Amino acid sequence: MHGEYKVPGGKLVVADVEVSGGVLASVRLSGDFFLEPDDALEALDAALTGLPADAGTATIAARVRAALPPGAVLLGFSPESVATAVRRAVGGATGWLDHDWQLVHTGPQPPQTHMALDEVLAREVAAGRRPPTLRVWEWASPAVVIGSFQSLANEVDREAAQRLGVQVVRRVSGGGAMFVEPGNTITYSLYAPPSLVEGLSFTESYAFLDDWVLVALGELGVKAWYQPINDIATDQGKIAGAAQKRLADGTVLHHVTMSYDIDAAKMLQVLRIGREKLRGKGLASAAKRVDPLRRQTGLPREEVIDRMVGTFRRQYGLTASELTGAELAAAEELVAAKFATDGWIARIP
Repeated sequence: MHGEYKVPGGKLVVADVEVSGGVLASVRLSGDFFLEPDDALEALDAALTGLPADAGTATIAARVRAALPPGAVLLGFSPESVATAVRRAVGGATGWLDHDWQLVHTGPQPPQTHMALDEVLAREVAAGRRPPTLRVWEWASPAVVIGSFQSLANEVDREAAQRLGVQVVRRVSGGGAMFVEPGNTITYSLYAPPSLVEGLSFTESYAFLDDWVLVALGELGVKAWYQPINDIATDQGKIAGAAQKRLADGTVLHHVTMSYDIDAAKMLQVLRIGREKLRGKGLASAAKRVDPLRRQTGLPREEVIDRMVGTFRRQYGLTASELTGAELAAAEELVAAKFATDGWIARIP
């Protein structure tokens, strides 16, 4: 059994294991990490051999830590990342390169249609009718998108939103509200099979699924990192937020909205951002909660997107695709039946 885990911002850890009689009969670790002394690797392999095959991440990491000689140095990985690689091997995890990734980047869609497309495409991947897909969004109009479990009244000033022509929609994933305008944000979704995140905790899966974005931002001159649970941050402030939804079979919908050039004044009129929330983030003003990519890169939004997609293609492969007629029809049906209804938008008043 083979399992891989790329440590976000770190190195690749690989575990090749054999299981016999419910225990790890053989373990061989490898990767592009750094470890001193050299023979510590053999000690780790020996220490993990014999563990129950269903041992949890904490148990495996503790065994790794106990097997390290005094003064051992681990660079680019940790006992926890070794445990994750082992769990992924035993669980039959797949890697990015095991899949034929498709790219969908169509013209602008209404906010409600975007919400519906996320649900439809996740279901299509779960059913095997669509390969794992990266979708880049284009917004047809301004919107406030609230999380699945947020209170509408607590998060949005609906009168201000109506006055300013900002549509209020609710997505299927959790997390916080976001304000978007055409041309001012970069939003993308990943629709992936359960095997891609096998062996990862929810928190680990966020950073794992967006590691390619950190690489892309670095190539654009933006030093960014994951700030648990779901923020992408820079030394100049937050730059993006992620959210996830898992279908019943484990299929993953993971989407991210990145700030390119947000109108903070308008955002503050439609979002009810409390002072305590700002104070908890150590910020003097709400305007500093977004850090536009335009200022940090100096590049047009379209070029930022092209270079991000190029990074994904270089690392994992990517084939251009289109939304099918059936997918678009299913999305429109969902808009009418769910995403455009007060029963959904105000399901938590």
